[in-house]
Amino acid sequence: MLLQNVSCKKRLIMKTILTSLAFALLVQTSMAQQGQPVYTVNPFPKTISVSGSAEMEIVPDEIYVQITLMEYQKKGESKKDLESIRAAFLAACRAIGIPDSLISIASYSGYNNYYELKKKKKGTDMLAQITYQVKFSSSRQMDELVEKLDDDATKNFQIVSTSHSKMPEFRKQLKIKAVQIAREKGLYLSEAIGEKLGEAITINEPAEWQPYFMSSAQSNMLMRDQASPESGSQIDFKKMKLRFEVNVVFALK
Repeated sequence: MLLQNVSCKKRLIMKTILTSLAFALLVQTSMAQQGQPVYTVNPFPKTISVSGSAEMEIVPDEIYVQITLMEYQKKGESKKDLESIRAAFLAACRAIGIPDSLISIASYSGYNNYYELKKKKKGTDMLAQITYQVKFSSSRQMDELVEKLDDDATKNFQIVSTSHSKMPEFRKQLKIKAVQIAREKGLYLSEAIGEKLGEAITINEPAEWQPYFMSSAQSNMLMRDQASPESGSQIDFKKMKLRFEVNVVFALK
């Protein structure tokens, strides 16, 4: 008899719990169907959203330059073929400390002198040209190569991009600094209204943008200035500006 009473009580308790759950579910479903909001407990009822930014300027130590070399023929002389021009160029690069691993071929092409062909002169065959991409570490190293180049064979010297070997580390430093600045801002803003800054709820990491580098027109102008004997001074690259901004949401307590 005692066991039967205990069993009946357990069934009654379970029935009561199930009935309560069913009723709660019915009420919630009814409210949702009627367009009424279903409220939940907000663990952070009071928050503050702040932003922080950090920036730095750096001189690039990775400078990518495209150099175009072309065959040529002076009056009364035989044509200077591309193989000898290439050999002299690569030797000049090695002489200033640029290994072959930092030199790559960007393109090959050929060129016909239209005016010479129109005059039907003999020996007006196609002139071959090649474009190399070279990675320099400084503008001074570029100056050293410019002094060794064959002026007649060099048709173009163009900076295509710049970067820095420690770019990942610089970005990390700026992101950390930006978050720290955001926290400092949150501290004095919350104190201004008599609140205390709590834990960070969300941190939005900034997008990583490619830093600015000089256009080809600017780079070619720079090279002319550097190569000019009248300049008398070493002109360095315009510094790259890195900037990151973060948004952080803190709880108030």
